[in-house]
Amino acid sequence: MKRSTKINLLLVLAVVLLAALPVVFGMGDDKDEPFTGSDTRAETAITENDPDYKPWFSPLYEPPSGEIESGLFALQAALGAGVVGYMFGVKRTRRKLAPEASDTPDGSGPGPDPAAAQDPVSVPGR
Repeated sequence: MKRSTKINLLLVLAVVLLAALPVVFGMGDDKDEPFTGSDTRAETAITENDPDYKPWFSPLYEPPSGEIESGLFALQAALGAGVVGYMFGVKRTRRKLAPEASDTPDGSGPGPDPAAAQDPVSVPGR
């Protein structure tokens, strides 16, 4: 197995463990909603500290249920991951298809095209 494959497998395993450990060990069992988002926790903390607090603005769109809200969040994350993955793929493909910098003796860039080079003896007009 190649070294990069081993590293990738270890990274995937680390991500899975980070996601699974809180559930397996029951972290947050003492709370009503153990895995709420930071927005909900911030809203709760603000209303506990200042019950008369009035928000500066309201959301442009309020989904009718929590499932729709989490679905939109997942869609947003998937689109973002797709864009980032596409950019990495484009960068990798460009690097792979780029001519080697070591084609010339000084290493400054691509050398002369062998198909365009002609034998000076066979050039007409000489």
